[in-house]
Amino acid sequence: MAGNIPEDILKIQKKLASFEKDSRNYKKYTKILAKHIKKYTMKKRVTSHIKTIESLEKIYKENKFED
Repeated sequence: MAGNIPEDILKIQKKLASFEKDSRNYKKYTKILAKHIKKYTMKKRVTSHIKTIESLEKIYKENKFED
């Protein structure tokens, strides 16, 4: 499962774990981590939507030719 998480996110999490909670660097790295996670999840969602659209087009074409 860890293979699915990008290296940059893992590096940020490891760095974040080394800081004291509520410190200036902790808050800074929390924001950076949130930005990377948001970008990663959006990329996954777009990829998923593209696959869904391709599947629907394939099904539509197969059914249209059978009529």
